[in-house]
Amino acid sequence: MKILSIESSCDETAAAVIEDGRKIISSVVATQVDEHKLYGGVVPEIASRRHCESINGVVFEALERADTDLSNIDALAVTYAPGLIGALLVGVNFAKGLSLATGLPLIPVHHLRAHIAANYLAHDGLEPPFLCLVVSGGHSHIVEVKSYTEMKVIGRTRDDAAGEAFDKAARTMGMPYPGGIHLDKAAEFGNEQRYILPQPKVSGAEFDFSFSGLKTAVINLIHNANQKGEEINKNDLCASFRKAVVDSLINNFIGAAEKLGYDKLVLAGGVSANSLLRRRALEEAEKRGWVCCYPPIELCGDNAAMVGAQAYYEYMAGNTADMTLNAAATKNIELSFDKT
Repeated sequence: MKILSIESSCDETAAAVIEDGRKIISSVVATQVDEHKLYGGVVPEIASRRHCESINGVVFEALERADTDLSNIDALAVTYAPGLIGALLVGVNFAKGLSLATGLPLIPVHHLRAHIAANYLAHDGLEPPFLCLVVSGGHSHIVEVKSYTEMKVIGRTRDDAAGEAFDKAARTMGMPYPGGIHLDKAAEFGNEQRYILPQPKVSGAEFDFSFSGLKTAVINLIHNANQKGEEINKNDLCASFRKAVVDSLINNFIGAAEKLGYDKLVLAGGVSANSLLRRRALEEAEKRGWVCCYPPIELCGDNAAMVGAQAYYEYMAGNTADMTLNAAATKNIELSFDKT
């Protein structure tokens, strides 16, 4: 089964052709990062306009690279939630138009479910059930993946997401957007023991995260040093901050796996590209004789290939939409698209 999939939830306009949820036939991503870099972050209005300009060309380039056309496509898929509402609407309306014109079934895909599904493209033998840590600029979740379409949130951030904390700390250190990538690279040359930072806990919710206080602590440290004319070792601070964030993520993730009896761990989302997070997850899994999977770097960020992968399983579960499909800025990963 060949699915043409579309992703436009933030600042990447992407399209892909995926076969049977496991094989990438083509994948095209048009990024806006250089433009948003001028503002230090994504500007929603600009993102929506660029999606409008790019989506037609990106979709048909994906078909061209797959050496096919719409007559050989079996279904259409699109990210409908969560994300920037204006950006999502561009993709949703384009996909609805294609569905109306071709008669092809339309499959709505949850963005975080798609990030998890990126692993199906990279690991042929990976099947649910497993425990997944989904970490990105907007989300930090520990998700029990019971089946391809049945999921339960075990822990989540109560405030900032891990990726957001990385980006804001990096911006305070003068690093360009997207800051998390630059912070990770600088941390590789730093001493992670140099600066002592807090390890936040959420009272009454052992697997939930809180990164707001940690982010504020590093920002205050930088501002206080600047006011006193003291020099900050940027590489050491990056390493110390990265360690504090990753410690929090890994401690909760491993704790949840042990409590729930999972021996198969999966990382997903943009922050799953973080080098320390990947190393620590693999080390902790190997120490216990567990399996650990994460996507290749090119599938960690937003892309349409992951949307097509999840769409296959949503379709098999009967989760298709009609022309009443709408975008949603927020949506619980546990719920299928037709539920409130």
